[in-house]
Amino acid sequence: MLTAIHYMVSILSMSPVTSPGNLARKSAESLLTVLSFIVFFFLDFIELLLCLMYRYLDEYFEGKASACCCKGKEEGNGVGGGENELSETLYGRGNVFREMGFLKFERKLRFCRKEGDSVRGGLMVNSWSDCGCESCVQWMNGDKLHVVVRKPSGDHPEDPNERSMENVIFLHGFLSSSSFWTDSVFPNLSEPVKRNYRLFAVDLLGFGRSPKPRDSFYTLRDHIEMIEKSVICPYDLQSFHVVAHSMGCIVALALSAKYCKSVKSITLVAPPYFPSAKDGASLAVLTRLAKRRLWPPSMFGAAFMSWYEHLGRCVCLVYCRNHGMWEKILRILTRKRELHFFIVDLPRHTHRSAWYIMHNVICGGAKFADDFLEVLTKCGRKICVIQGDGDQVVPLECINNIKTKAPDVEVTIVANADHCTVIRGREKAFTQYIEQIWASIGDCFKDGTT
Repeated sequence: MLTAIHYMVSILSMSPVTSPGNLARKSAESLLTVLSFIVFFFLDFIELLLCLMYRYLDEYFEGKASACCCKGKEEGNGVGGGENELSETLYGRGNVFREMGFLKFERKLRFCRKEGDSVRGGLMVNSWSDCGCESCVQWMNGDKLHVVVRKPSGDHPEDPNERSMENVIFLHGFLSSSSFWTDSVFPNLSEPVKRNYRLFAVDLLGFGRSPKPRDSFYTLRDHIEMIEKSVICPYDLQSFHVVAHSMGCIVALALSAKYCKSVKSITLVAPPYFPSAKDGASLAVLTRLAKRRLWPPSMFGAAFMSWYEHLGRCVCLVYCRNHGMWEKILRILTRKRELHFFIVDLPRHTHRSAWYIMHNVICGGAKFADDFLEVLTKCGRKICVIQGDGDQVVPLECINNIKTKAPDVEVTIVANADHCTVIRGREKAFTQYIEQIWASIGDCFKDGTT
């Protein structure tokens, strides 16, 4: 409350010569700050109660409480992973009540697991709070990513290697899937590309129809290893282009840096690229993308889901676990048999996969982004960035951050476009753009030169 009093005193002590307009604006900003403090103070308390509630429910339904990030890594809450791979935001998120040590007074709850729970390798393959419909658990039949492959139309079955092929790997953004590309780019390909290019649209680990393991921490290493296992090794890719959107850009940089001798071009659409100060970089990204404020609503929603692990789980419990019901309601209301893929893709994740990807990839990736870009710059790889000037999710300053580290990056700003309409609504123009990038590379890789 001292913070609230401080801001109110600041308002009352303003100079009398301040113009009415400025006074009103400053008063509104101060009021918003006070309200934000009160609301998030309340949410901190609710988060603490939910932490205890979910431990009780997890033990009741599954016999073991799921590990969470509330206690902090130093207290041994069961969270593992490589020391440098986990984001500091997992444990560095401020919570007034946690910092006061309220969790130290919890009682240890133990309950017997209910009969009939499905367990594999010591972990239930599907949490009680996750959706168990066929589309959400079909990945359990395999351990590779779901990949949509579009083969060149000019290939002949009797001699598939009679000519060389170009390969392109497409990586989607947060809470999306391969449909983002198969619905926008694939239908607009030119005939030469259809004949000579093999395209791979990937459902990244934790999304769409790809695996969502309960024991994974969804680090950048996990994502790269799954792409290797599902695309690069099975199809023996010796060279390839990469096209990525939003969060997928971070994975794309990591993949391209590891395969810098094989990657031919990297196209980044709306990349969340922030300066890397190493220490504190992840927390800086979290604060920049999900600042704890009530306004604008998009910022409040991002903060709600990114700062509060258990509140976010409640949203997934209501929406993601029952996505089939919500889809039926939308079909009735819109009188459409087929819903837009955005609506279908949005809930196809578990709370764990979305939570750890948000922190370990989007926020944690800031620690490594500069290193990835430096490797690619030294190798002379072509990097192209495209972004809308109205993007409210990834600010235009990210472009400047990239240009500072890699001045030769080719940048295209699309007027009157936001985070999604930079592609959606202009699919044909975007497809032509990336085709021009591929064509500009030429045949420099055919003779082994780089």
